[in-house]
Amino acid sequence: MSKTLFKGSVMLNPTPVVLITSKNKEDKVNVFTVGWISTVCTKPPMIAMGIRPERLSYDYIKETMECVVNLPSRDMVKIVDYCGVRSGKIEDKIKHFNLELEPGENITTPSLKKAPIALECKVTNITKLGTHDMFLCEVVGVKVEDSLINANGKIEFNRANLITYCHGEYFGINLKALGSFGYSVAKKKNKNKSIKENNNKSLKRKERKY
Repeated sequence: MSKTLFKGSVMLNPTPVVLITSKNKEDKVNVFTVGWISTVCTKPPMIAMGIRPERLSYDYIKETMECVVNLPSRDMVKIVDYCGVRSGKIEDKIKHFNLELEPGENITTPSLKKAPIALECKVTNITKLGTHDMFLCEVVGVKVEDSLINANGKIEFNRANLITYCHGEYFGINLKALGSFGYSVAKKKNKNKSIKENNNKSLKRKERKY
């Protein structure tokens, strides 16, 4: 398979696309879109995201050292795009879309009620990189829509209709999984053994009957 060589660039695709809500010390709330965000640690739960210093949310988050990562669904894609190209310095995007806010549980910053999942975060470190600065955040609490939690308490993310961002375009996530974690090394059941076990169970049932 032939390949074309490009110079070093950010070609990691697809990526999550999220709506970040933040609040400054004067209680003004802003929302903007981030496409460069990733999980970086499990314990403690940490995520990292890149933000341009000229963004209004950069100042808000730096003031309070907290924010909320809202995971948008398919029906929010227009909001996601708009909040990525319109600056909060010029327009109140929350009022523009009449977005309802939910008060924070672990932090003072509110989340978007329309978003099915929201991660409340506290910033632990800001690292200057270049065009963007890296915000390292600890997830201190997560809000999940009740309808996404099944009877066993498992969160069914596949039913949240989440979206991704890939090289300038938005895509929905396929609801059918290609596999589950660890399936490639899971031991396959011995077909003959299973048949033998089933036959033995049937024989025991017959013996009990007579």
